[in-house]
Amino acid sequence: MKVAMIVQRYGPEVNGGSELLCRWVAEHLSKRDLDVEVLTTCAKDYVAWNNEYEPGVSKVNDVSVRRFPTDFPRDIDDFSKLSLRVLHPSGRHTDEEEAVWMDKQGPHCDSLVGYLRDHAAEYDLFVFFTYLYYTTFKGLPVVADKAILVPTAHDEPSIYLRMFDKFFSLPQAIVCNTVEEKEFIERRFSTARVYGEIFGVGVDRPESVSADAFRRKYGIEGRFIVYAGRIDESKGCLELLTFFTGYSRSVDPEIKLVFIGTQVMDIPEHPNIVSTGFVSDEDKHNALAAADVLIMPSKFESLSIVTLESWLVETPVLATAESEVVKGHCIRSNGGLYYLGYEEFVSCLKMLLDDAGLRATLAANGRRYVEEKYTWNVVEEKYLRLFAEVVGARPGGETA
Repeated sequence: MKVAMIVQRYGPEVNGGSELLCRWVAEHLSKRDLDVEVLTTCAKDYVAWNNEYEPGVSKVNDVSVRRFPTDFPRDIDDFSKLSLRVLHPSGRHTDEEEAVWMDKQGPHCDSLVGYLRDHAAEYDLFVFFTYLYYTTFKGLPVVADKAILVPTAHDEPSIYLRMFDKFFSLPQAIVCNTVEEKEFIERRFSTARVYGEIFGVGVDRPESVSADAFRRKYGIEGRFIVYAGRIDESKGCLELLTFFTGYSRSVDPEIKLVFIGTQVMDIPEHPNIVSTGFVSDEDKHNALAAADVLIMPSKFESLSIVTLESWLVETPVLATAESEVVKGHCIRSNGGLYYLGYEEFVSCLKMLLDDAGLRATLAANGRRYVEEKYTWNVVEEKYLRLFAEVVGARPGGETA
């Protein structure tokens, strides 16, 4: 069976959630009885979509990757202005404005869409990761009769755009990664063919982690809480900065906040705030192990891989209650606390930092939850079962 996986950008340097999910699934399924190829762009960053990778076919961790150049970079100011109108809750915009918004959202890559159209017969299935970008929105309809969508969807303004009403009915199956995502999609899109099983992602505990190695490398002393991911206002980082500086001023002047990840917003100068920039997976795991608590301020998460990774190295989680997905993880695992507003943030964080026994109990619960529900063997078997069902449902049920 030949399977193409389509994602807006791809590579070990790319740390977006849907991109990382695609890479992990591609790498694991390529070791099974499948011929896996990734179709993506030459872009490395999601802000401007500049072409940084070479076009053509290459190997990334033994997976075949076929890259296509983006047609033009994104005009960030122009896109932001249009987004204010198109994503406004009033819905007072035209269908034409939505179409323009998707063109500007990008990554605009008509050569990838054209390849799908011209080579559809060569593949048995096309698996598209995340609903939000041009490569999926324009590419999936071209191969809809062979398409599976992994939407990584959550309750955010963009998913209420009218152009997605029909789009979510096109794929042969929709894969959800959490209970909350499945329930949301079924409420939002009544005609969507949502697959019955929850897939998630396999998360493996690193062979070794070293809290001391992270501290030495980045010169971090004393206790700290960590945020891991894209440092962006849309990820709740501005609110986190406000809450943390208040906590540091009024409760604990010694505790540090460490940001690890690509920075796309300004971080104010503060003696207790450290930003490492993008780090390797090894450094990330070491950072999670060194931290007292992982902070998850993002309201819009479809899975939150880093939450699962944190529990695997036995670090508890403190998350915003406005993220139904991470809140659901915390409730089902009993591995973390969640807050609504500044006062709850302060009380929950103080409770976690003051009580080593509580931290240890939550961390152990979280690790057990991940090991029971998010192993690669389980996830791989779900994908293989779905692929067989979708191909078998076609007239003749034959592969390419």
